[in-house]
Amino acid sequence: MVATVLRLRYRLLGNSLARSPWQLVGFILGMLAAVWLVGLVVAGLVAVSFLQGLEATRTIAVVAGSALLLGWAIGPLIVAGADGMVDADRLAPFPFSQRQLMLALTGTGLTGIPGIATTLTALASVILWVRWPLAAIIALPMIAVAVLTCVLVSRLVTTMTTGFSGRRRGQEVIGTIVIGLLIMTGPILTGILSAVDAASDLPARLELAGAILGWTPLGAAWAVPGDVAAGAWLPALCKLVIAVGTLAALWYVWARALHSSAGTRPRPTTRTVKSGALGLFGAMPTGGVGATWARSLNGWLRDPRYLRQLIFIPLFPALFAFTTGVDGVMFTVSAIFVALILAIATYADISYDGTAFASVLSSGITGRADRWGRTLGAGSVGLPAVIVVAIVVAAVTGAWQNLAAVLGGALGLLLAGYGVSAVSSALLVVPVPRAGDSPFKTVPGQTFASGMLVFLVMGACLLLGAPALVLAIVAMTTASATLGAVSLVVGVAVGAGVIVAGVFVGGRLLDRSGPGLLQRIKAFPI
Repeated sequence: MVATVLRLRYRLLGNSLARSPWQLVGFILGMLAAVWLVGLVVAGLVAVSFLQGLEATRTIAVVAGSALLLGWAIGPLIVAGADGMVDADRLAPFPFSQRQLMLALTGTGLTGIPGIATTLTALASVILWVRWPLAAIIALPMIAVAVLTCVLVSRLVTTMTTGFSGRRRGQEVIGTIVIGLLIMTGPILTGILSAVDAASDLPARLELAGAILGWTPLGAAWAVPGDVAAGAWLPALCKLVIAVGTLAALWYVWARALHSSAGTRPRPTTRTVKSGALGLFGAMPTGGVGATWARSLNGWLRDPRYLRQLIFIPLFPALFAFTTGVDGVMFTVSAIFVALILAIATYADISYDGTAFASVLSSGITGRADRWGRTLGAGSVGLPAVIVVAIVVAAVTGAWQNLAAVLGGALGLLLAGYGVSAVSSALLVVPVPRAGDSPFKTVPGQTFASGMLVFLVMGACLLLGAPALVLAIVAMTTASATLGAVSLVVGVAVGAGVIVAGVFVGGRLLDRSGPGLLQRIKAFPI
């Protein structure tokens, strides 16, 4: 059965690539990137093997192996998500035992591009121990343990997040945790940069990190060959027990998680509200614009798929503060980067409606009213956020003379982006996580072409926002308060004009393309 699942997985992959040339291009580029990365790592391993001593080799093996395992653990949350072709939910209707199901999912993890790249890289690490033949022999089974640990931890994280996020409240908790991890990127970068600055202490710090990680589940498997090469047999045996025990514990916990996920159906979270309470729908104006505005704002405030776009509001200032300092130019203009991300966040907004877009079409709301409502909903969150970021950054730096210029560039870009999105979202739909899914889950049906569309929209936003951006740059370069005020006026005026034009064009397009968009949404793989 496991072999059958693997054959079907590759048959599905082949069929999807044959149907979509752009997806084939993306797949080939992904393979080439993996080959390039493996080649780069192998070259580095060869250099370390012949140029470094035993202590440096042990440190590099443990630290790099620990980072690899950590990447497999975090990857399902942030980067890759679950395998869209073969996962536990898709295999649940078939007569698999739990052991067969786990073996099949492990096999698919090992035979994907990340699994193959990891396996080849791990096997290449034997090069590190060629000067110590016994350590090289011991390294082979430990590599198998390390690679299997990577795959199992990835599958465990995927199972736990998928099962837990079946409930909306669990989904929001997961999203909050990941947002916190992303915001903590700043302090992590600070530590790395401080370590690099203290170059004389860097080898000692890495050696200490390797010594500690070697006694943890992250690096135990990678530390065993180094201990064997050094003749430290008792530590090697203890770390072997830790590595094998970690693998066994992951298998057991994953089995329990699969059993719990299969035996418990997700239940929607409900709450009792006061009779007649309409929330935002009661506060917004009546009519198509008001109803769409309320629905869009509800999404921005409550739907984790929209909320994840808001992580960039504190992230950009924090990253620039940690990397270039609060006196750097990047920190000063961080509101412009926030505006760019928020401007393209709704470039395919109808995709998040899913098949519920049918209710929009059946309600009789005109395309222009829909465009205005969605733009107002996004603007109700985006505009205050950009203004607050600009003011806070000016207060931190004390560069109040740049505030008007920064606001001009940021607001001009944001408003132009809303106008562009009003047109693009009437033409484009892309596969996105369904309501109730983890917002970080990768869904089947995404192609290289659909991934490139966001860059096309970004280019249009930058082009239409260029008048205010150019004036803002000149104003800050020349320290001209007058030009800063002009850039603010130009940004708001041009941006408002782009929104009006975008709503007009997008509304007419949506009136014609609405049924076609719904058909394309229904055709997406589930």
